[in-house]
Amino acid sequence: MQDTYGRKIEYLRISVTDKCNLRCRYCMPPGGVPGIPHEEILRLEEIARLSGIMAGMGIKKIRLTGGEPLVRKNVTGLVRSMHEYPEIERLAITTNGVMLPQLLPELIDAGLTNLNISIDTLDREKYQEITGFDKLEDVISGIDSAYENGMEIKLNCVPCKGLNDDEFTRLAGLSRDRKIDVRFIELMPIGQGRLFTGISSKEILEQLEAEYGKATELPYMGEGPAQYFAFEGFKGRVGFISPISHKFCADCNRLRLTSDGRLKLCLYYKDGVDLKGPLREGASDEEIQELVKKAIYMKPKEHCFGEADVQDTELKRMNQIGG
Repeated sequence: MQDTYGRKIEYLRISVTDKCNLRCRYCMPPGGVPGIPHEEILRLEEIARLSGIMAGMGIKKIRLTGGEPLVRKNVTGLVRSMHEYPEIERLAITTNGVMLPQLLPELIDAGLTNLNISIDTLDREKYQEITGFDKLEDVISGIDSAYENGMEIKLNCVPCKGLNDDEFTRLAGLSRDRKIDVRFIELMPIGQGRLFTGISSKEILEQLEAEYGKATELPYMGEGPAQYFAFEGFKGRVGFISPISHKFCADCNRLRLTSDGRLKLCLYYKDGVDLKGPLREGASDEEIQELVKKAIYMKPKEHCFGEADVQDTELKRMNQIGG
C-alpha cells in the first residue's frame, strides 16, 4: 500500500482499550476521564479480523497499544491470533509494564516478538507523583523478566520540564550494561500534554554527552522514526523520537486503529475512517479493503504541531487515540 506521497504503509498500531491502570499527569487527569462505552469498543475477534485483512494488504508490523493494552481481558489470545498471520513479521506491545510480571510468560508463548515499556523515572516517589501509583518495582521486575527471557526491549521516556528533567542520564544508563534501547520521545501537545512543556532531543543529547562523552550517531536501519546513538562502553543504544523538533512525516509508514474502530491517519488530525460500522453491518473483506485504500489516499503530508490556526486538530487524549 502506498499513499499519494509515495510512502509505503506497512505498520499498524492498534489501540485495544482506552482504559489504563495509571494516571500519568501528561496523559490523563488524576481523576481519569469518561471511558468509551463497552459496546463501542472493538471486540477482539473484530480486531483480529481487521488485522488479517490489512496484513493481506501489506501490513508487516503490528503494535498493540492502549490506554494500557495489558488491562484488556484475553489480550494474549489476540496476540496468538495475530501470530498466525504469516505476513506479520513483527508483533509488538507498548505497555507501562505494571502487569508484565504476571503476563509475560503467556505473551511470549503467544508469539510476541517486541516489547516497548514506558518508564519516565527511576525514583520511586517521583514515579508515584507522575503516575499516581506506587508501581515502579513492578515495572522494574517486568523489565528484568523480559530481558532474562531474551525479548527485544525498548524503554520509552517522555521528558517533561518539572516532572523528570533530572532523570535523563540515569535512565540512559540502563543501556550501559544491557542490550536495551532507551529512547526519549518529545512530548506531543495532545490532550493533557498541552498542559506541560516538553524538552527537545537536542537538549537531552547535550546532557548525556556531558555525562557519558561524545555520542556516535548510528546509521538508519529502517526501525521507525527513532534516531539512535552509541556511547562508548554501552551495550545498548540511546534513541530519540523527535516529532516536534525534527518532523519525520516524510517517512511515516503507519496507520492507527482506535479502540472504537476508527482508522486514524495522523495523530495531529481528528479525522479518520470508521471501520467498526461497516464491519458490524456485514461488510465483506473486500469492502473493508476498499475503505482502507480510500483512507490511505486521505493520509496528510505532515502534521502541523506548533503552527497556529490550523483546522481539524485532534482534541482527544492519547489514551483515547492510542499511543
